[in-house]
Amino acid sequence: MPFGVDEAGKGPAIGSMFAAAIWLETPDALPDGIADSKRLAPDRREELAAALREDDRVGVGVGEITPERIDDPATDMNSLTVRAHADAIEAALPDAHGSDSGVPSGLCDACDTDADRFARRVTDACSLSIDVDARHGADDDSRIVGAASIVAKVERDAHVARLAEAYGPIGSGYPSDPTTREFLESYVADHGELPPVARASWSTCEDVLAAAQQTGLGQF
Repeated sequence: MPFGVDEAGKGPAIGSMFAAAIWLETPDALPDGIADSKRLAPDRREELAAALREDDRVGVGVGEITPERIDDPATDMNSLTVRAHADAIEAALPDAHGSDSGVPSGLCDACDTDADRFARRVTDACSLSIDVDARHGADDDSRIVGAASIVAKVERDAHVARLAEAYGPIGSGYPSDPTTREFLESYVADHGELPPVARASWSTCEDVLAAAQQTGLGQF
């Protein structure tokens, strides 16, 4: 499979979602130690992501979906995940379209209960002529998808770090993270609204805002 794709940050209540695509002519170009990003320490993920980006034999593409796009009522998360995968593939394969090597083929970690449907949707969304397969757990089973998962996770982590520099401790951004919940509650208490980096349509954010408004009404 010449390219692999995976995402990071689909579920958080804060910040963007990222998808990354890795393209290469031969799997031999992948550095040693590639695995699903969840199985690697942050420092090791950063080392491997840097090695992938520095290797001329490897194409790296990233797609970002911002909170504003996630909150748009005209779309949905499944469609945005498809769009992120297509954007990442297009960014990783700028020279592959129409090459003598034929139609590029690749594997996505399926972000839909129906893996075949997800593959079809990514194929249709991409402006390039590609052949896409999708499987659940591909980030664990395929080294090239594992490499994509590493880049996507490093992109998401760097994004969260930049948000923390701007807003203070925000945690991981996931609803189950107490630091994230505390940040949202504190921001709403101070400003009367959710921070612009929050996914306002997420139930966690809606609950925090509703609780603050209820508390305000109780003071009268």
